[in-house]
Amino acid sequence: MQKILLAEDDPNLGELLKDYLELKGKFDVTLSVDGDKAIEEFRKNDFDLCIFDVMMPKKDGFTLGKEVRKINSTVPIIFATAKGMMEDKTQAFELGGDDYITKPFRVEELLLRINALLKRASKDKEEELADKFEIGNYFFDYTSQIISYKGQQQKLSTKEAELLRLLCLKKNDVLTREEALKKIWHDDNYFTGRSMDVFLSKLRKYLKEDTSVEIVNVHGRGYKLLVS
Repeated sequence: MQKILLAEDDPNLGELLKDYLELKGKFDVTLSVDGDKAIEEFRKNDFDLCIFDVMMPKKDGFTLGKEVRKINSTVPIIFATAKGMMEDKTQAFELGGDDYITKPFRVEELLLRINALLKRASKDKEEELADKFEIGNYFFDYTSQIISYKGQQQKLSTKEAELLRLLCLKKNDVLTREEALKKIWHDDNYFTGRSMDVFLSKLRKYLKEDTSVEIVNVHGRGYKLLVS
């Protein structure tokens, strides 16, 4: 059962949300009535998702979110508030929030958002662990940075291996140029772009023996590893 930390100072709304999410979503929900109690709970337990009301006594939701991010950089956070100001939404995302919902909201909508975030988090976790890939008749071991083909092996550089792994994770789908540059080079500029083009040329050369495998340019978007 997935665990949710709910920080909400309105006891009626808090209990309503807790009951609904436990009944309909089958979640284990911990309710805290202020930010101080919420951060105590977060330090003591592992949660799969957090929902923080922004306007709370003792510690507001944004401050709470900031403290949570220092402890855990990946747990999904939804901020909930009666304020619909653009500055608040901007602050929510700048603090590492994953979603923002404005009161009053339908509990059904909140559940949909929760499920979408948990599904994305689960996929991200799977991708984080993925290190072995079949590419047509090739076998790619990301950890050892080796491509194998009919008994022959090709050792890759670290950046070649990282780029091929991203292409494998997006197999038959578009890997955007921006995503590749930011994840591997941590920058998106002309020089890193030219560098990536060189690595792509090398990967195409390594994979050329299998005609069912191709790395193609998708104009204006990025690249696609096609495996037929």
